[in-house]
Amino acid sequence: MAIEVRIPTILREYTGGAKAVEGNGKTIDELIVDLESRHAGIRNRLVEENGELRRFVNVYLNDEDVRFIDGIASALDDGDSVTILPAVAGGA
Repeated sequence: MAIEVRIPTILREYTGGAKAVEGNGKTIDELIVDLESRHAGIRNRLVEENGELRRFVNVYLNDEDVRFIDGIASALDDGDSVTILPAVAGGA
């Protein structure tokens, strides 16, 4: 099952500069494991040691924040689109 994953600039060092990659999995977690198998180091940037998404990483499944679905256990279907976005903070 092919899933398109959009990669933010800060993580493209792990994907050889690719803005988007294909991945496979029945859940977001399986997708991240699959990405790690081809893009070593990316999982550590996305997931805490306890298996939850890092606090400052947002993952969208077809434009919906996975934290409002089933988190890292959110189910995927063939043709879905996943976007990874680092949270932006700032101010002056």
